[in-house]
Amino acid sequence: MTKDNDLVFIPLGGVGEIGMNLALYGYGTPKDRDWIMVDCGVTFPGPELPGVDLVLPDIDFVKKLGGRLKAIIITHAHEDHYGGLAQIWPQLKVPVYASAFTAGMLEAKRAYERTRAEVPVTLFKAGERFTVGPFEIEPVAVNHSIPEPFSLAIGTPLGKLIHTGDWKIDTTPSLGPLTDENRFRQLGEEGILAMMCDSTNAMRDGISPSEHEVSAGLRDVIEQAEGRVAITTFSSNVGRIRSIAEAARDAGREVLLMGSSIKRVVNVATELGMMEGLPGFLEEDEYGFIPRNKVVVILTGSQGEPRAALAKLSRDEMRHVALASGDTVVFSSRTIPGNEKGILEIKNALIDRGLKIVSDTDALVHVSGHPRRNELVQMYEWVKPQILVPVHGEAAHLTAQAELAQASGIAITPRVRNGSILRLAPGVPDVIGEAPHGRVYKDGHLIGDYDEMGISERRKLSFAGHVAVNVVLDQRFEFQRDPVVSAMGLPAFDVEGDDMEDILYDSVLGAVESIPRGRRKDIDNVREAIRRSVRAAANEVWGKKPVVTVFVTRV
Repeated sequence: MTKDNDLVFIPLGGVGEIGMNLALYGYGTPKDRDWIMVDCGVTFPGPELPGVDLVLPDIDFVKKLGGRLKAIIITHAHEDHYGGLAQIWPQLKVPVYASAFTAGMLEAKRAYERTRAEVPVTLFKAGERFTVGPFEIEPVAVNHSIPEPFSLAIGTPLGKLIHTGDWKIDTTPSLGPLTDENRFRQLGEEGILAMMCDSTNAMRDGISPSEHEVSAGLRDVIEQAEGRVAITTFSSNVGRIRSIAEAARDAGREVLLMGSSIKRVVNVATELGMMEGLPGFLEEDEYGFIPRNKVVVILTGSQGEPRAALAKLSRDEMRHVALASGDTVVFSSRTIPGNEKGILEIKNALIDRGLKIVSDTDALVHVSGHPRRNELVQMYEWVKPQILVPVHGEAAHLTAQAELAQASGIAITPRVRNGSILRLAPGVPDVIGEAPHGRVYKDGHLIGDYDEMGISERRKLSFAGHVAVNVVLDQRFEFQRDPVVSAMGLPAFDVEGDDMEDILYDSVLGAVESIPRGRRKDIDNVREAIRRSVRAAANEVWGKKPVVTVFVTRV
């Protein structure tokens, strides 16, 4: 170790936002550090990104590291932690470390999506230490709303770090593991330089209810229901799916799984022995032969996704499966910010058809997988970090955890956001710069930035439509034939009832005829005059300016 070596932490996603988690740890001299990446997540586009399939962190900074990036370590198989790996790994091609469940989910997704990138994975279990460059990694078992989540204890020559990943303290989960209090206490006694800690629920007081209590709540709903029960939850929550299946079995009901993502997760969990002891699941074509009070459906669509199973059921679009008045739909999930409108639309559609809706405001049918304030304080007491870095949250969550840590006696809580280069050691922790960071977008088979993918233009099209104009001029620069005007996404008629395309057609004639014939030799000038005239005509009668594409040809 030279005196110039330092230890830095750089988040490129997930800090200042919820989702798209990607963190880097670097050790060495400022010009020659070795690095590891922890997690490689995505977030999902809202209506402001029409056509976009996924949002990924910009990894230009990472690609420039070349061979100095030694490995990618995945804490668990939630999309916001591993969902970008298939797209990003081919650009990096470094060793990947993950749990068996995460590796199984990655392969199942690859087979389903038929992507070319087969990512080789080295498996690890809790307590199995491995060395990557100057870093010694120890996975530590924690509890979360998915199988095999891990915190990482990261040993370096300048001190030991803990990257918590997603976690909570639940002493009676439906599916293990327990958060390993003994190991966290041991690590605390050994000395922890810094802990990068989940902030998602840092604004919520108390302790999260146990998954065991949620199981009891779901069992009550199922037992009291007179008709069919459909329960929508996050497809990755294997413990919740198992709890529902057990409650259905105890109530004398059979279970049908609906939604490709839930089926993939259950297949992986079954292969790893996590679904043992449960009866087999129904096939969809068997559903119609089961009495209404003898069936439970577990399905996708808890976030209002329009193509998910619940949305299709709300529109009565499924071939073999339907819900009817008197049936019950349970939302065993939280609402991710931004999804409120879609969820409300589905709930209203179901209510309109006479179905009963049960959510976490009506009964204990869901609990978060993230620590509330008392759980955070408990972790502080176990680990006793010198430095607490709030991560995984928006500004309000990060600030709330920083204040909580300070009130709990942790004096150093650096303010870090995506791109911050935080020097942890040696010396006083300090943000010493900013790494390039941002977002890129998966759109169909392609990935690119906002402009490369044409998202800005697409938004303009969604706001004001498009007009295509084709003009053919003869040798004397007169109209060789009538112009062709085609409008998409514009009103068909103006307020007087006149045809919009006729109005735009007249504006094309006027634009060309207003240009002296001698100046029509400048085709670019003619094209621009037509474009301006069409936009002005549309704006006058409609109040909006469409995107206009003009083709001018001389024959």
